[in-house]
Amino acid sequence: MDEWTRPDPFRMALLTIDIQREFQPGFPSGRSDNATAVPAAAEVTRAFRNAGKPIIHIVRLYLPDASNADLCRRSRILSGPPILAPGSESSQIAQELLPLPSVVLDHHLLLSGGVQVIGPAEWIIYKPRFGSFYKTPLERHLAELGVNTIVVVGSNFPNCPRTTIYEASERDLRIVAVTDAISLLDHRGICELEAIGVLCIPLKKALELLFPH
Repeated sequence: MDEWTRPDPFRMALLTIDIQREFQPGFPSGRSDNATAVPAAAEVTRAFRNAGKPIIHIVRLYLPDASNADLCRRSRILSGPPILAPGSESSQIAQELLPLPSVVLDHHLLLSGGVQVIGPAEWIIYKPRFGSFYKTPLERHLAELGVNTIVVVGSNFPNCPRTTIYEASERDLRIVAVTDAISLLDHRGICELEAIGVLCIPLKKALELLFPH
């Protein structure tokens, strides 16, 4: 870390990416790898919430006609069982990350490009592709908050967390990846991220760095 990449704990926000029930065991796309990252992601989320620091949950939703899906996903959506359907239980954020169990996605607001408020400094944003900045209000929202550092946790590093991190780097944001709170992040992925100035640290070190006593 140097003066350009060092995290700024006074101007940081947490991004939780696609930590939705669809990807947890018991649902069609569920896998144990995703489940193992949830406890650490939930602990980071609670730390941000307790400190009153911004939390932005990023989610995916797929319309039944697949018109808002990546080209590589359209055949699966059209021919298989519903996945991340608006209003479904599987599309909801994992309960461990929510401020209240009663919180549900306002899919009409989210699909129209709106930002759903679920707490004093906590929001939900829908993204139509792998990256959280692509055709979303995220960049503007972070700028309005005065954020220059993002802390990333989420599901399936090779896809959405990875793409989001590269998009954030292109926007000159400082980035922390909480390694045990991002599923499928391996040594090769960590080396890749460190090469572009991302601070990759496990949960315990992240909490010590970002919330010093």
